[in-house]
Amino acid sequence: MDELKEWLRQRTDEQIQMLQQLVQVPSDNPPGDCIAHALRATELLEQLGFEVEQHSVPEEVCKQHGLPRVMNLVVRHRFGPGPTIALNAHGDVVPPGGGWSKDPYGGVVEDGWLYGRGAAVSKSDFVTYAYALKALIETRALAAGCVELHFTYDEESGGFTGPAWLLSEEITQPDYAVCAAFSYHVITAHNGCLHLDVTVEGRSAHAAWHQTGVDAIEATVPMLSALYRHRETLEERVSHYPGVSCPSLVIGTIEGGINTNVVPDRVSFSIDRRIIPEESPEQVEQELRALIASVASQAGVRLSITQRLLAKPFISTPASEQLADFFAKAAQQVVGEPVGTAAMPLYTDARHYSEAGVPTIMYGAGPRDPLDANGHRADERVPVHLLTDAALVIASGINELFSNHK
Repeated sequence: MDELKEWLRQRTDEQIQMLQQLVQVPSDNPPGDCIAHALRATELLEQLGFEVEQHSVPEEVCKQHGLPRVMNLVVRHRFGPGPTIALNAHGDVVPPGGGWSKDPYGGVVEDGWLYGRGAAVSKSDFVTYAYALKALIETRALAAGCVELHFTYDEESGGFTGPAWLLSEEITQPDYAVCAAFSYHVITAHNGCLHLDVTVEGRSAHAAWHQTGVDAIEATVPMLSALYRHRETLEERVSHYPGVSCPSLVIGTIEGGINTNVVPDRVSFSIDRRIIPEESPEQVEQELRALIASVASQAGVRLSITQRLLAKPFISTPASEQLADFFAKAAQQVVGEPVGTAAMPLYTDARHYSEAGVPTIMYGAGPRDPLDANGHRADERVPVHLLTDAALVIASGINELFSNHK
């Protein structure tokens, strides 16, 4: 580890500069056109000496998932015979929104933190993973195995044209996978997520003769009430995975109505339902559909429910727990405190590798408390020293994994 550590420590400034350059190229999703970022990332990786494969997803596949176009990047380096480990981070980010005290595309460094949209989730791990691989190459630490970098661009849309597509097209067939995360836990499981779009249609009328119409807002109120009552019961479903607790339900958007003096003819709202690893995604969806339908009793109302996203939970396996041990031990040496395994209430692309039968964990650059990173919020940030620390953990973990592979 000492040689890897020294090599990385000497290049701390380079790592910060690379992340700044990645943050300075917007890659908001939506709208989801991140080609400019993929091209800039390609340039930066080539400057490090890597040969970069650019895999463009067919237009019809992009349209199926609501994206204009997608290009995924793959770097491969084989050290010798043996297994392949994939390191996956996503370059697409949620739009910055308001409330920032720093330029969201500036990459400003202040008091040891680098600020910008994607600084923590997960452009930082483009840097972490690239420099981990470069360190392994330059120090000649490995004599066996293969390391691949998978830098993808649709995690915020579900990952179906990113890792899922790379795996289904057999562009990659790794034996292990590590996906972007934070530095003080090795993640071996996370929640799934269901997004439903609900539309309630009535019939418009003049407000003076409201009885001649069918009020879509009035018809929606019992549905919202039933959903909020149902949410209270979810606290009884406690996960045994630390870091997850119980399922959650949020009504994220609602819109409807024509004008103040018109009986509203249409209301639409969206539901975000987080699914703990112990739950069946299919049963969760059936449960919500049945609940909404049971209170949609107003005459003249038409109800439609559409699934927009179903991300299955990422569930730990004996093989992924064994993989986690290598990286947890390396992390403990680097950060100087015990590092255990945990789960997250988020959903990520890690599930795609796991569903493909690949032992998968999550580890990367990020603060002890993920909320301190301000991911998906104003002033997103990452501690700059963790770029080097996390790269050292990744490189050391791979070294130990391949050294012990049978």
